Amino acid sequence: MKKSLFAVAAVTAFAGAAQAQSSVTVYGIIDAGYVGTNTKLNSNSSAYMNRGGTQTTANGFTGKGAEQTSRLGFKGNEDLGGGTSAFFTYEVEMYPEDQDNSGNANKGLLNRQSFVGLKKNGLGQAAVGLQYTPIFNLGAVTDPGKNNNIVGNVTYSAGTLAKDNAGQDYNAAYTNRTANTLSFKTDSFSGFTASGIYTLANSNTTVLSSSSGGNTNASGWGLGADFTWHKLYIGAAVQQLKQLTYTSNLTTPSGTTVNNPWVNAQPSSGVNSSTGVGTLTQNGLNVQDNQYLIGATYDFGILTAYGQYVSRTASATQNANYYMKRQSEQIGVRSYITPTIEGWASAGLGRYTALGATTPTANFNAWQLGSNYYLSKRTNLYAIYGQQVQSTASYGTTTVSSSASGYALGLRHTF
Repeated sequence: MKKSLFAVAAVTAFAGAAQAQSSVTVYGIIDAGYVGTNTKLNSNSSAYMNRGGTQTTANGFTGKGAEQTSRLGFKGNEDLGGGTSAFFTYEVEMYPEDQDNSGNANKGLLNRQSFVGLKKNGLGQAAVGLQYTPIFNLGAVTDPGKNNNIVGNVTYSAGTLAKDNAGQDYNAAYTNRTANTLSFKTDSFSGFTASGIYTLANSNTTVLSSSSGGNTNASGWGLGADFTWHKLYIGAAVQQLKQLTYTSNLTTPSGTTVNNPWVNAQPSSGVNSSTGVGTLTQNGLNVQDNQYLIGATYDFGILTAYGQYVSRTASATQNANYYMKRQSEQIGVRSYITPTIEGWASAGLGRYTALGATTPTANFNAWQLGSNYYLSKRTNLYAIYGQQVQSTASYGTTTVSSSASGYALGLRHTF
């Protein structure tokens, strides 16, 4: 009887110890507030009856997140012993104002991250799944606005509009995340760390009755490295992604308008020929997409200075003369004015070519101001204002120039 009791106690203790070695954390962000936008488009396109362009003003309360996108996530870690551990993350985007959790247009949960991996202390970690790219990770660290969703940032080119179903986040500067991805990241060695991704989703079709068929391929790679020395942080990242979903031997993309899918590799954005602004396209056709980013920060004590340069060229694989090319550079500062009030400012400029070598380049510039007032470590009020102006340039059959401004007053809570 005593042996049985001791056995039960031992099993219970072992189970408790095993359970203590693993943990699961629920985390998230709820960001909601008042958002306003003002966009002006000057165009000679026949899409506008007066051929003079349009001006649109929108404002309202939104929970999509102006400072940070609202989200819900789960992450876990299990100690496997010997300095090895297993980990996972599953994170979905949240739209608190819509009936569906990740927005009415998505009809379900929008996957932001979902991966599982192994870590070895002193060496590094590897993971498989839907993950952020090396450029996105470096950009988030070196952006003075911390990748917020208000206009005025030229290296994280996103925007949140007030109108339901009219506002969507997009990033024309680089690819944020890739699916079907194997990643690695090293531990820090004398201030140096390295990271990388390899993404692969490939299928081959053989059609016996004709010459059609071939590969449907979404593949690519990315590498990143950074170095921290005292108060200086500097990093560089490059990624090359290829999307092949069309097997025709066309020498040029079909049509001549700039919103054809070939300008997009992996989920990213192009420029709509009617509006001249970024639009999100989920899939690309026969595109080679090359991107790189260099970023740095320096902590002066009273403030931290930021600098970024990003370049992206997405070319049609059928004809390299057709491409989307975008380059931009940005500087900024961020500082605590008081122990509870934080502010930032940024300014940048860039250039954009939408349809290839024969298309004029559009120049653009932008700036942004923002501030946080921390009510606690997890809750803050914020105010953000930004502007962007784009010079006149031709997009397909349309000649446009545009300007946009946006502002937000909101409350963010993290848990």
